[in-house]
Amino acid sequence: MKYYIIAGERSGDLHGSNLIKGIRKHDPDAQIRVWGGDMMQEAGAEIVKHYRDLAFMGFFEVIKNLPTILGFLSFCKKDIKNFQPDVVILIDYAGFNMRVAKFAKTNGFKTFYYISPKVWAWNQSRALKIKQFVDKMFVIFPFETAFFQKFDYEVEYVGNPLFDAIADFTPNPNFRKDTRLGQKPIIALLPGSRKQEVETMLGLMMSQVYEFPDYQFVIGAVSNLPKELYARWQSIFPVKIVMDDAYNLLSVADAALVTSGTATLETALFNVPQVVCYKGGWAAYQVYKRVIRVPFVSLVNLIAGREIVKELLQNDLTKENLLTELSKITINQTTRQNQLDGYAEIKNILGEKGASERAGRLMVEELKRKM
Repeated sequence: MKYYIIAGERSGDLHGSNLIKGIRKHDPDAQIRVWGGDMMQEAGAEIVKHYRDLAFMGFFEVIKNLPTILGFLSFCKKDIKNFQPDVVILIDYAGFNMRVAKFAKTNGFKTFYYISPKVWAWNQSRALKIKQFVDKMFVIFPFETAFFQKFDYEVEYVGNPLFDAIADFTPNPNFRKDTRLGQKPIIALLPGSRKQEVETMLGLMMSQVYEFPDYQFVIGAVSNLPKELYARWQSIFPVKIVMDDAYNLLSVADAALVTSGTATLETALFNVPQVVCYKGGWAAYQVYKRVIRVPFVSLVNLIAGREIVKELLQNDLTKENLLTELSKITINQTTRQNQLDGYAEIKNILGEKGASERAGRLMVEELKRKM
């Protein structure tokens, strides 16, 4: 069968690659065409567009690049028609993918959604559009099942694919030696995977370097962004950079400063105490705080339904507050242990690994039933 998969971000590339492996396990002859990245290509898919071309963040950034985005959307629709897939599979990336879902549905293509847009956080009415345009939704958080039930929409909970990614990961025993990190305790800095995030977050994170002389600060960088975004900080601070290797970095880290997003859950699954950070533009934040419908922004706290990790957001993200919270998770053993206990709770809630394979199997079975 033929599959057309769209992932517009780095995390979607990771989860898409594991989904492709799950699909191929149950449909070895699958033809797969994707918008994604290197990991999806390595899993055997044909790349149409790389996600680095799609990484527009924030309301005003989207408006500024609207002609480009609309051009991509037009091209995508034509490409789907030319490919004639048995199913269009959408991975998160709501602004773009919901428009594709409407197009696909109205043009007679079956649509699956893997990793729901965060409609439970804001714009909850979008759930009705999902119900209208998406044939089957495969969700990765247990609370999403109950949320969609409020809209009389049955979804399939498959588990969280981060378990698969981390379970398949084998730490490099020579990582410290290979990256010349030595044995000094590490505070990992994970500033995000989008240019605007890194530009905003990394300077704030760097404010702590001289406050913790007994630790070394290591930036978890990504190669889809310009190296200069990270390298310029090395002329100012004694920091080190690890490229495209966040999992090995987390495997040896003692604590972390993490930009809100998928990385907060990854950090938790590696049992690294963290402070969650986020700061956006003033205008975007004014919109955000008026439409948000959940009490937390980090996946860790959302899954637990309570505060496990400290979130420093917008005006609360200051050098002084960072110092206070980072001190708590590096020095205060009670705070560290409370976070670790919370992480164990999250793992129990999420269940066991195998989400990608389950999703792939269920998708193939669903398509075969309709043939």
